[in-house]
Amino acid sequence: MRSVCVFCGSGDGADPVFKQTAEELGRAIAAAGLRLVYGGGSHGLMGTVARSVIANGGLVTGIIPEFLKNREVMLDAAQEMIVTTDMHQRKMLMFERADAFIALPGGIGTLEELVEQMTWSQLGQHNKPILMANIAGFWKPLLVLLAHMRDAHFIRPGLEINYLVAEKVGDILPMLEQAAQHRVHRSA
Repeated sequence: MRSVCVFCGSGDGADPVFKQTAEELGRAIAAAGLRLVYGGGSHGLMGTVARSVIANGGLVTGIIPEFLKNREVMLDAAQEMIVTTDMHQRKMLMFERADAFIALPGGIGTLEELVEQMTWSQLGQHNKPILMANIAGFWKPLLVLLAHMRDAHFIRPGLEINYLVAEKVGDILPMLEQAAQHRVHRSA
């Protein structure tokens, strides 16, 4: 594993632990010698994780669509910044450049990015590890929904969803490394 894509909010969220987690994850990514691939913004958790990677000697690739350059304010300190024509190209480049995916807390955009990777995995388009950082129980409602979908037989044999769930920031990279090496995922 050489790079990780982090999906997360362009805001900090209500709980200070979300920002603290983004800072800790950035330090861990840099310490592990991994490249961060992310949405390119300087605000919220996106900016926090990227600045933390850079401050700790790590490498960052930001990928941002033209129409968001001013709204999300590109992070000038990123070693590589790619400006795309639209969201679809942004997500495709994030997918192509990442060896694994982490979802920190975030909003609709974060959820959409996470679910898209889960869908592509479910349909056999990739087997890259996908991890939800369930910090302060943030992803619990989604985990309940996934269980409900499984109970209703919409997630069934042949259509499993492979993902990992970490409750603590210190577990994120070790879980991804193990999954990347062994392609062993917890299935929904």
